[in-house]
Amino acid sequence: MIALRLVALAFVLVYLVPLALAAGLWIAGSHPASWRDADWTSARLLPAASDDPEAAAYVLSARTGGLKGAVSEHSWIVVKARCAQRYERFDKVGWGSPIRRDGYAPDGRWYSNEPRIVAALHGAAAEAAIPRIRAAIADYPFAARGGYRIFPGPNSNSFTAHVMRAVPGFGAVLPPAAVGRDYPVDGRLVRLDADGFSASLFGFAGLAVGARTGLEINILGLVAGVDPLRWTVKVPALGAFTYPS
Repeated sequence: MIALRLVALAFVLVYLVPLALAAGLWIAGSHPASWRDADWTSARLLPAASDDPEAAAYVLSARTGGLKGAVSEHSWIVVKARCAQRYERFDKVGWGSPIRRDGYAPDGRWYSNEPRIVAALHGAAAEAAIPRIRAAIADYPFAARGGYRIFPGPNSNSFTAHVMRAVPGFGAVLPPAAVGRDYPVDGRLVRLDADGFSASLFGFAGLAVGARTGLEINILGLVAGVDPLRWTVKVPALGAFTYPS
């Protein structure tokens, strides 16, 4: 009985308290009333394609809209071939074309929320990665219209995580608030590879241990964990916090 109470207390402190705090901060903030009122313009985070002759590949993420933004982010893929004059952006969204290509500015705000770069490759590394990125996009199992579910997935973050797994060179994982990233799009509930060990209960719960993830425990899309290699603490709904080493 004591052990059960300790587990319940830990769940409240680690998961429910940050969730309540994130919801309160979000509600207290200023957000667009609808997608029509939101700012989708470029955040000028990436250099102009014409000013950067090197190949490039990026993973970007930003808080999503509505009350979902209190706990979740939306992520997407951006690529640029060597000497190309424009970027290409790929999103999986719950509306419009199955996988949307160039539906928004490469570094556009998402529901007025500023994006950030999660991972980036440049030069020869990007040139080697771009064919694998395109192949992973083409092979995404839920690419068709209707292949989207907000929770537990497959959603926009399930798509981006699928591409990142196909390109180990990114050397990163999606932020802990990218709900749906742990959904097993290939049907594999247990995975052991160069990234480490992970297990997923169809996205509803999961565990991951690895050099890129650190230790993560996912409960109903809320991820808590620590990454000692990067001095990072992952707090459910609030995100990752990194301290100087």
